[in-house]
Amino acid sequence: MDCPTEEALLRKKLGGMPAVVGMEFNLMQRVLTVTHEPAAIEPILQAVRSLGFTPEVATDAASLTQPTQESAKPWWPLLLAGFAAIGSEAAHWLHAPAWLAAVLAIVAVLACGITTYKKGWIALRNGNLNINALMSIAVTGALLIGQWPEAAMVMVLFTVAELIEAKSLDRARNAIQGLMQLTPERATVLQANGAWLEVEATTVPVGERVRIKPGERLALDGTVVSGRSTINQAPITGESLPVEKTEGDAVFAGTINESGSLEYIVTAAANNSTLARIIHAVEEAQGAKAPTQRFVDQFARVYTPVVFAIAMAVAVLPPLFFGGDWFDWIYKALVLLVIACPCALVISTPVTIVSGLAAAARQGILIKGGVYLEEGRKLRWLALDKTGTITHGKPVQTDFVALNGWSETEVRSLAASLAARSDHPVSRALAEAAVRDGVALRNVDGFEALAGRGTHGVMGGKTYYLGNHRLIHEQGSCSLALEARLSALEEQGKTVILLTDEHSVHGLFAVADTVKDSSRQAISELHALGIKTVMLTGDNAHTAQAIAAQVGIDEAVGDLLPVDKLQAIASKVGKDGAVGMVGDGINDAPALARADIGFAMGAAGTGTAIETADVALMDDDLRKLPRFVRLSRHTHALLVQNIVLALGIKAVFLVLTLVGVGTMWMAVFADVGASLLVVANGLRLLRR
Repeated sequence: MDCPTEEALLRKKLGGMPAVVGMEFNLMQRVLTVTHEPAAIEPILQAVRSLGFTPEVATDAASLTQPTQESAKPWWPLLLAGFAAIGSEAAHWLHAPAWLAAVLAIVAVLACGITTYKKGWIALRNGNLNINALMSIAVTGALLIGQWPEAAMVMVLFTVAELIEAKSLDRARNAIQGLMQLTPERATVLQANGAWLEVEATTVPVGERVRIKPGERLALDGTVVSGRSTINQAPITGESLPVEKTEGDAVFAGTINESGSLEYIVTAAANNSTLARIIHAVEEAQGAKAPTQRFVDQFARVYTPVVFAIAMAVAVLPPLFFGGDWFDWIYKALVLLVIACPCALVISTPVTIVSGLAAAARQGILIKGGVYLEEGRKLRWLALDKTGTITHGKPVQTDFVALNGWSETEVRSLAASLAARSDHPVSRALAEAAVRDGVALRNVDGFEALAGRGTHGVMGGKTYYLGNHRLIHEQGSCSLALEARLSALEEQGKTVILLTDEHSVHGLFAVADTVKDSSRQAISELHALGIKTVMLTGDNAHTAQAIAAQVGIDEAVGDLLPVDKLQAIASKVGKDGAVGMVGDGINDAPALARADIGFAMGAAGTGTAIETADVALMDDDLRKLPRFVRLSRHTHALLVQNIVLALGIKAVFLVLTLVGVGTMWMAVFADVGASLLVVANGLRLLRR
């Protein structure tokens, strides 16, 4: 099952069964998912067999990703058919006895055309006019009117072209299956007796200790507990340079250990690793039809019956009403039947989309469906979070001042105690600075995070707050002198947080985050592609403006809560092209969902991001955004080219046939030649 004609057969057959609730086709991986009533499995399998298929029931999700093994077909029947067809053509040109050309033609048709006739008969029996049915009718008609050499050559050429097309489609399949082969089957695991033993990777549970030697590929995700090395993460993140790994760092299945020896604790089972989730996401993306593909499928349903009706009219009307020669007009009708199949048109879209998805995955860009691959070319606005997206997301403390007569030691102790309980990057910067300077931490009771504002907790029976500029405004604790001090720091691009109680401010801290070098280049490339950028951040407006100026962002909006980001995106959606949102945190989730395309940053190892984002960038490199847009535009260009090629070639040969120039073997080239052309054109994406 790798052609839309076969999908149509199966859809019609199973769609008429009351027990079948729904069907999902993945032609590229030859997987059909049927939702049905529990007792209906055997009748469904029988129905599939009646169409000439051999169904293999998937025992588990993993078996769906295994390539289908086909037995090699003998080559000699096709070779015999080729020689027989050439012999029939030679006999015709040399004016040999007619019976010799006829015998050789029949030998050629029987040697290579039995499978086509079987498929054609099954299709006709089920009321389906697919390429096999049309080709069977055309060849049989040619034999009946004595066009022996042409009938033989048409069947041979069709069989050869089908073989080449199947090989071309296999290349598109292999692009995805190449991902599946990245993970080794065995891993070296520490045993209870202290020995190291190689075992099947699929049997290793979470929490086991695994050793990896230089040059080996990791079989499982984990966290390094011993050793130091550089890891080539290109298969997962698309990063061109190896990444240094030491204790506490995450490592991923499918990556390559380049230098030192590492030991790591397994954090995900083999079927739930980052690579496994990527493969699963790409598989699902293949099954979802892109807008162009849906249009082509709908067009094809109308195209074939219309051309078939035209062929019937061509065969009958001119001889009946205009004195035309029956032989000539029936021959023209048979040529039209060959042209009537929309195979080239229909197969061009899934091949191109899958090639685009595979090309993106190789670069560490995980696209969750053809719809997003196509929509990317329409992006006109791109909103970006600041922390962890444009900046490194690891700010450091740069300034500290104790206020209102409080001692520096006490203020830092109170602030660090609250900061240590939060996972916000700014809080972590304060906590790390305190630990580095040996500041003592206190017990905190009733700790609570305040969305978009900060945190608070009780220490020594008194409530303290550690928060941003917005928080002290809401508390009414911001004086003119303090406001001037805050503005001066914020204009430098620093984020200011303050320690307060319920009455006054006791300390001021400033932290600064550094901009990634890749951010500047990415924004420049996006502008070159005609895409405007806006930064949406919870940090204050001064910091937002300072960072935006550093990287060249068009707009910057600060002091935003998650709901404010959502509203900012909603205000742009539907106005001037597609709107994208780039973020790396839970706070960005509403805005990511509202945008036409949501981009998750640094998704490697983050199951939620891989599963929920429209597009997941596997590392923190913003330069993948312009790559995605360029790939989307190239994919769309190839889709348009393929549609024009498929329909244009058909139209040319349709006109040639109607004016009496077209022949059956030319029609075969028009059909299968166009198919090969659009498949090869779609596969060009894999070379990007």
